Amino acid sequence: MHRVFVFSCLITVTAVLAVASFAQSSRRAATTQSATALAATLPGSDTVALVKVRRVLDEMLPKLLATNPAKLAEINAQIENFKTRTGLDPRAFDELALGLKYEYPSPDVMKIATVAVARGDFNAAAMVAAGRGAGSGQYREEKYQGKTIYVFTLNQQVRVLGLLDLRIRELAVSALTNNTLALGDVTRVRSAIEASKGTRRSNTELITLATQNPNAIVGFGGNFSPALLQHLRIGNDAVARDLASVRQVYGSVGMTDKDVEVLAAARTADPNAARSLGSTLEGLSAFAGLFTNRLPAAKAALARSAVGNLKITVLGNDLQLRTTVGQAEIAPVVTGF
Repeated sequence: MHRVFVFSCLITVTAVLAVASFAQSSRRAATTQSATALAATLPGSDTVALVKVRRVLDEMLPKLLATNPAKLAEINAQIENFKTRTGLDPRAFDELALGLKYEYPSPDVMKIATVAVARGDFNAAAMVAAGRGAGSGQYREEKYQGKTIYVFTLNQQVRVLGLLDLRIRELAVSALTNNTLALGDVTRVRSAIEASKGTRRSNTELITLATQNPNAIVGFGGNFSPALLQHLRIGNDAVARDLASVRQVYGSVGMTDKDVEVLAAARTADPNAARSLGSTLEGLSAFAGLFTNRLPAAKAALARSAVGNLKITVLGNDLQLRTTVGQAEIAPVVTGF
């Protein structure tokens, strides 16, 4: 504050700032509680992710594609196509919680069973009914613990939220409450119905990791098992040895007026393991320029910016990697999707 303000003005401004700070803290707490409550409805998972869908569609994409209205129109068309095929409108989703379960049917095969719980300003039962009509007869119904599961046969590439290009054979959808939907793999949707009826909550630790940044647009937390490490097939032996000490991973993606902020972190077995992994990654980052030059121009510029702004920090058992990149640098890469 300017020193020429009289004492009474200082008191007034201080009071206003205190109220504003309290209100902001209350909003952040409410946001975290809302996301935590939604994620708590997920069945037991190996990884939990939280996505603020409305912010992705109304804030992130318009900013990143401000210079490319044609690409933004294409994404909106993909969203409309998804709505036509399933009767589900992602624009009506406020928040979405994802639960991923890793399955290993054989030593060389890993499958990911996924379920999402979406909440928003919609009537879930009416939305499912619309999806049933949009299915053109290619669906079936299942009854499970008093709920109806609608299973749509898609057998096509579907762009979820207009961005994620996934091959979806079947999409199962069930209304958990009037404004909450479970959708994804049919087995996992059954598990979500079970979880919605129980009092014992799973994934508490992962949810805590995923919600550390209440302002994040995307947050995640996951368990890192030896089986998962084996299927990642890390080519660098030093990195593979250090990753063997990792127990959990977490991170977030957020936005400022001009930048995108990214956090990726690993929780290791002990501080020594975190320091060792940090030293390995610092060594690799020193050679990153050799690889970025092989990328297309737009991706190379983004990679150089990310590496140039990278900060590696060890906090106890945690190794944290933080970086920021300009929205203008991301736009050309998004254009290439």
